[in-house]
Amino acid sequence: MASSLCLSHLLSAAQIKEADPTTKDSCLNESLRCCKTLNQLKHLHCQITKKGLDQIPSTATKLVNAGAEIGTSESLDYARKAFELFKEDVRGDNALFMLNSLIRGYSSAGHGGEAILLYVRMLVLGFTPNHYTFPFLLSGCTKIAAFCEGIQFHGSVIKMGLEEDVFIQNSLIHFYAECGHMDHARKMFEGMSERNVVSWTSLICGYARGNRPKEAVCLFFEMVEAGIRPSSVTMVCVISACAKLQDLDMGDRVCAYIGQVGLKLNTVMVNALVDMYMKCGRMDAAKRLFDECVDRNFILYNSILSNYVRQGLAREALAILDEMLQQGPRPDRVTMLSAISASAQLVDLLFGKMCHGHVIRNGLEGWDSIGNVIMDMYMKCGKPEMACRVFDLMPNKTAVSWNSLMAGFIRNGDVESAWEVFNQIPEGDVVFWNTMISGLVQKSLFEEAIELFRVMQGEGVKADRVTMMGIASACGYLGAPELAKWVHTYTEKNEIPCDIRLSTALVDMFARCGDPQSAMQVFDKITERDVFAWTAAVGAMAMEGNGKGATELFYQMLVQGVKPDVVVFVQVLTACSHGGLVEEGLHIFSLMKDHGISPKIEHYGCMVDLLGRAGLLREAFDLIKSMPMEPNDVVWASLLAACRVHRNVEMATYAEERINELAPQRAGIHVLLSNIYASAGKWNDVARVRLNLREKGVRKLPGSSSIQVNGVIHEFTSGDESHPQMTHIALMLQEMSCRFLDAGHIPDLSNVLLDVDEQEKEYLLSRHSEKLAIAFGLIATNRSMPIRVAKNLRMCSDCHSFAKMASTIYDREIIVRDNNRFHFFRQGLCSCHDYW
Repeated sequence: MASSLCLSHLLSAAQIKEADPTTKDSCLNESLRCCKTLNQLKHLHCQITKKGLDQIPSTATKLVNAGAEIGTSESLDYARKAFELFKEDVRGDNALFMLNSLIRGYSSAGHGGEAILLYVRMLVLGFTPNHYTFPFLLSGCTKIAAFCEGIQFHGSVIKMGLEEDVFIQNSLIHFYAECGHMDHARKMFEGMSERNVVSWTSLICGYARGNRPKEAVCLFFEMVEAGIRPSSVTMVCVISACAKLQDLDMGDRVCAYIGQVGLKLNTVMVNALVDMYMKCGRMDAAKRLFDECVDRNFILYNSILSNYVRQGLAREALAILDEMLQQGPRPDRVTMLSAISASAQLVDLLFGKMCHGHVIRNGLEGWDSIGNVIMDMYMKCGKPEMACRVFDLMPNKTAVSWNSLMAGFIRNGDVESAWEVFNQIPEGDVVFWNTMISGLVQKSLFEEAIELFRVMQGEGVKADRVTMMGIASACGYLGAPELAKWVHTYTEKNEIPCDIRLSTALVDMFARCGDPQSAMQVFDKITERDVFAWTAAVGAMAMEGNGKGATELFYQMLVQGVKPDVVVFVQVLTACSHGGLVEEGLHIFSLMKDHGISPKIEHYGCMVDLLGRAGLLREAFDLIKSMPMEPNDVVWASLLAACRVHRNVEMATYAEERINELAPQRAGIHVLLSNIYASAGKWNDVARVRLNLREKGVRKLPGSSSIQVNGVIHEFTSGDESHPQMTHIALMLQEMSCRFLDAGHIPDLSNVLLDVDEQEKEYLLSRHSEKLAIAFGLIATNRSMPIRVAKNLRMCSDCHSFAKMASTIYDREIIVRDNNRFHFFRQGLCSCHDYW
């Protein structure tokens, strides 16, 4: 069958003698074109020799070219042997053509090293490369990332005077771009006297693939303005750039050119468009394109599957998989990666096992990526023993494999097993340390994370930006300002690349440590700020109680064209609430719909808190009743807290009843209601609520405060006098009481919510935990140091006045972090302006 395919156009021996050279060449060309395999080519070669066609001068050239075009390793070796056989019998031009064909064949097959060796062979044989040689060579260098060799070929091009050849120039642009040297590629492009669509497309694709998508899009519009008609390859590259930018408006502008220039949509373009729309969140448009596409290939199915999984739409992904199984191509490795990830998202163990079975039946388990995702699936489905079995059977355990196992144990709360895996890892790469540190932070083991970082330093493992993000997070949650400054200094001294993610983590760290000035200094150095960076900065202002500063930052973000998300609205509304900016808060709340964001329960909670703090209890209550979703216990708790401040017993009782229905075990709510009754002098109601607490076995959380002195954390609980230096603390409190009384300070006894006499109330008030901590701070720290106290509950009004007075009389900066915010006391004033 093969011989009949290839030899149908060959002439007989008699016809050969009579046929003219053109007819002979035509027959030979047609026969060689029919050769698709090496066996067919070998058979044809035999027939050519038998029939005497090897006497035709161009036969050897065409035979070598045919072997190169088949493109397998065997056919290339055969073509090379044919060249060595015939090289003495052919003229210079034909020999050069054969060498160029071989270089092209090896380059196309990804054997760039062989292509380079053939170039050397060409020079040794005394042949001069021409303008066809270098594009093929540069293609080979590109595929094996042979940058140094490519530069040498560029030098040869210039020496031979071929630098103005457009084909070679385009090849050089492609070579530099694919090797990641975009500046070289741009310089080559700018130096061209004549550019065609390939020139523009090569540079656009380089920017798009090299994580510089914005420049790719800008260059595309320059190309259009220059009157160059884009090709389908150009469109695919620029659409993928829009996908990376996740800029739907830009994507729509780019896509408009497809119709304007009359390009016909092909499968590759549809793949790119589906991917872009999905990455930009336009699932409906992507699905419509997918449904309209008749020729759905592997790439299209896998693209929509992986994007659904990436967006967390696992059920939609499985629906596509079901369709693929029924009428599409057979699932491959990439398909199964998405399918198993979807089952992990859904925690669907049964489907995950079915996927695992498909993988085994089709021999896909040998792929590292498949083994890793199966392991992750079993971990997320709560089957760590199955994950361990998969791990043990993996022939090649990569860094990702070890990481997946370790992260899975951490996710399931088994930190001990994660430690065991960490200690078994053969090589201590920074990636493993990062996984363990991040895992400890996720499990709120912040001190352990810091300690592991110290061990990492001791073992000489160089930290990277991911390490520092985890440490910054741990430091922020610990609220350790000195450690925060050390983390920042360490990052700068060790020249760790401070990208936007690490910078944002540092801003958040300083904000949580009560150092908004340092937070804003880091923020000001960020050149290109995304919504997460702005959110961290707004949060820093909110923590300080600087509502005006937070809103100014928010409006500045909008002016700079950054699209707000749900989180930044929560932060700025919280800042408005803490700052008493009611009108500003209402206006910002109304802006959410303008930005296509539907307010969530968290935003309504902020608004209830804002109105309630301002004493607008009826407005807050009406807002709760108008919510499009059912209010949760947190929303009602915000109203209840406002009722305590403004002493509205009736509304407080109603709010407490709603909370009891939603979260009956919330001890703090019952305590808050008890305090409201006590403030109103309703002692019978106080007794009833407290009896109810005892019957439910719920204990009131005692107020506690902590202060760090010389690296040691000292904890104080209200009314507890067990601290070793309590004698000195009591004397300090007595001194403070006398000096405050002389300055006109009168204790606010309404904060003692017990039915006792005034003298007892004064004593109980003096033993609030933050007062004990501040008194100890005055004794144990230098005058130049700020006193930093962390409290687990909201500061009462008397302790707030106490801290203000202490900052004036003792000329000390006092920083108190309660469960809502930071209070910065300086010279008798607080950053909250007495509004908290």
